[in-house]
Amino acid sequence: MSRINQLNRYKKHLEDRYYKLVERSNDYKYVDEAKSDMASYKAMKILEKINRVNYLDNSLV
Repeated sequence: MSRINQLNRYKKHLEDRYYKLVERSNDYKYVDEAKSDMASYKAMKILEKINRVNYLDNSLV
């Protein structure tokens, strides 16, 4: 069960980072487009990792 707990902790960590990056992207939308675009790009990459973790989580259960 430790692997499942590790997976859940990693998923929570990724979700926290994702939400912070989405907020940063929205905050910089009208101030600095480059920072907004970079935050959006990083958020998309993290969302891809979250989807992979969700797939692994579903296959374990």
